[in-house]
Amino acid sequence: MAKVLTIYTDGGCLGNPGVGGWAFVATDEREVVERSGSNRLTTNNRMELLAVIRALEFSLSLPERPAKVKIFTDSQYVKRGITEWIHNWKRNGWKTTAKKEVKNKEFWVALDNLANQLSIEWHWVKGHAGIELNERCDALVKAEMNCLLPLVDSFITS
Repeated sequence: MAKVLTIYTDGGCLGNPGVGGWAFVATDEREVVERSGSNRLTTNNRMELLAVIRALEFSLSLPERPAKVKIFTDSQYVKRGITEWIHNWKRNGWKTTAKKEVKNKEFWVALDNLANQLSIEWHWVKGHAGIELNERCDALVKAEMNCLLPLVDSFITS
């Protein structure tokens, strides 16, 4: 039977821009894999996008490519961007309907390239609603940001 990989993603930022973190939790119902990372100066939207990008890179690195990937994000920006807005952005030369450059274009291009290599179902979930793997992602994001805070604080006060 074809393998289905379920992935929850999250990103966050303290300040916007500020210290940010991203995370994903992937499971094929036999195994659970968690990955996370951080950035000293970023935005919430960039971290939300990076979480999905890293999750899809992980999916493509597996010895056996999953037949389907189910992505769960609590970011409407990511969900609507990849399923709705991106088509017009690409058609319009990466410009919005207001004829402005799409923000975070490099992230969207990377996400689009990765997503085109997999069969993906995109799902939005409400954040902070008690969904176990979404809550785990949130905890990983907070841990990443908290690890960077002392470094950022000492850099600012030096």
